[in-house]
Amino acid sequence: MASAPEDPVLERYFKGHKAAITSVDFSPNGKQLATASWDTFLMLWNCKPQARAFRYVGHKDVVTSVQFSPLGNLLASASRDRTIRLWIPDKRGKSSEFKAHTAPVRSIDFSADGQFLATASEDKSIKVWNMYRQRFLYSLYRHTHWVRCAKFSPDGRLIVSCSEDKTIKIWDTTNKQCVNNFSDSVGFANFVAFNPTGTCIASAGSDHTVKIWDIRVNKLLQHYQVHSGGVNCVSFHPSGNYLITASSDGTLKILDLLEGRLIYTLQGHTGPVFTVSFSKGGDLFSSGGADAQVLLWRTNFDGLNCKDIIKRNLKRLHFDSSPHLVDIYPRTPHPHEGKIETVEITDTTVRTLADKGEEINSYFLNPSLLSSECSPTTSKKKTEDTSDFPSESQRSIPLAVTDALEHIMEQLSVLTQTVSILEQRLTLTEDKLKDCLENQHRLFTAIQQKS
Repeated sequence: MASAPEDPVLERYFKGHKAAITSVDFSPNGKQLATASWDTFLMLWNCKPQARAFRYVGHKDVVTSVQFSPLGNLLASASRDRTIRLWIPDKRGKSSEFKAHTAPVRSIDFSADGQFLATASEDKSIKVWNMYRQRFLYSLYRHTHWVRCAKFSPDGRLIVSCSEDKTIKIWDTTNKQCVNNFSDSVGFANFVAFNPTGTCIASAGSDHTVKIWDIRVNKLLQHYQVHSGGVNCVSFHPSGNYLITASSDGTLKILDLLEGRLIYTLQGHTGPVFTVSFSKGGDLFSSGGADAQVLLWRTNFDGLNCKDIIKRNLKRLHFDSSPHLVDIYPRTPHPHEGKIETVEITDTTVRTLADKGEEINSYFLNPSLLSSECSPTTSKKKTEDTSDFPSESQRSIPLAVTDALEHIMEQLSVLTQTVSILEQRLTLTEDKLKDCLENQHRLFTAIQQKS
């Protein structure tokens, strides 16, 4: 391809977990990689060859999410054991435990300044924590089903969340109110993330789609249907020009957001891929999935100077700056024709490594996680670009109307539940009163008989 100097390359893979990988995150300096797994452990890997890895034990159930703090001095994790843990990422791995959620915690995210932590849970809430005082601050309630993911905007002013109630909500951290809402009638989002400038969000859909929304104009910008299985995770390149996706169809796909098309399909995992993340500099990315392997890739395809782009984006994030149009809009009209071919990176390197070392799938303990849509031998097809602009029916309802209707529905739901509870209590009270009267009547009868 003319626009990309080189193709992505698989550099190495890490083995140590005994079950599916649920989350990966690079340290701010890019020298370490933290991973979470169904085996209840966290692992801290050194990106240098032959370096020692550390295993952190503490959670009592599946670890669902892991993230480094912006300074890299803390490591946060969330688990199905309903707790959050903060670890010191060294060889000792000391941790402190935090409890507030009443159901499994699905995701964890630091604000860019490291002052706050957002957690999303199956108790239908998002909770925000103060990291300096290490205490719970407040909850955000508007979702009506399990919350799968919650992420801060780059400037910390907003939080985006997605839920199995088929909505994506934007929250204002100042007044703690839901200020925007995107609905989907087909599937729900498994994962959401802000782009580096905070003007757009990307969602990973259970309906196999990837969507890019502009939160300033409440509009669906791009809609990709490139996977044959549910999309579990997405990660923006620091430049904001590329998006990588991980799917239950066993592949990673790289989207060029400027051109609005798929440019790479990477096949390195055997089974569903659950997580993917770019390093802070964008030169590396890592993926993990049901095969219990963590793969480390070198990006190569971004010919722009990442550091210059990141500096420019940081300038845009000044609190007093006005909104900027970002380069997520195509620079030129892009013909959506079947002529465009995508480059597929096969898993030859992984196979070679597996032959020399251990069997790829030997540690996988959760066969129930395997998608029926994913076969061990993935067929290699040229994928046509299916990015398109939304039709009128796909565009969101005006914010004021959405909020008003949503508020009315929630109030009605609360009233219905309240009436139901009151009816139950009234019935119980009536039964107790009846029992009391009967007991009183028996007592009087007994007294009269004795006298």
